[in-house]
Amino acid sequence: MNIDFSKNTDGLIPAIIQDSETKTVLMLGFMNAEAYQKTVDTKKVTFYSRTKQRLWTKGEESGNFLNLIDIKNDCDNDTLLIQVKPEGPTCHKGTDTCWNGENKGKYGFISDLEDTIQLRRENADSEKSYVASLFKLGMNKIAQKVGEEAIEVVIEAKDENDDLFLGESADLLFHYLILLQAKGFKLDDVVEVLKSRQKKN
Repeated sequence: MNIDFSKNTDGLIPAIIQDSETKTVLMLGFMNAEAYQKTVDTKKVTFYSRTKQRLWTKGEESGNFLNLIDIKNDCDNDTLLIQVKPEGPTCHKGTDTCWNGENKGKYGFISDLEDTIQLRRENADSEKSYVASLFKLGMNKIAQKVGEEAIEVVIEAKDENDDLFLGESADLLFHYLILLQAKGFKLDDVVEVLKSRQKKN
């Protein structure tokens, strides 16, 4: 890997640390050539601490190591994207990230939809909100709706109308997300089950 440590007079380049699984950006540190090499050799992310004026392996005191998964160099060869598997919180203040964020899996629009469902459940008027009305009707009604939508998906899968198939698939996913929350779960819980199965296989 061709890394240009000479661009800055202090020989340091920024290293962006990202969870390899959740893709959450955890922190930003700086590396010199020696820190980079130690990171590669030990598989534990090591920075050059400008405060301590020495190499500093993240977790050397706290035990919250950043286990190296992959390193990518940017187009100018002067910034690293380092993917890691963190052990414990990354920030010295005890938070998952140095921006006080949670290191949780995000699924783009689907995660936003989960948040909306939760808000409707907690705050919306059941006479005005479809989601709130389903929660008011209870588990049996929600489970029934999932069953109905699943049947519709099967029916449309046997047909040639892709628009109807995708529409029914969207309805099924939407109602399934509602069912998950009615049972006290989120999509993350299902993903964890799938991950555990992958490891066994």
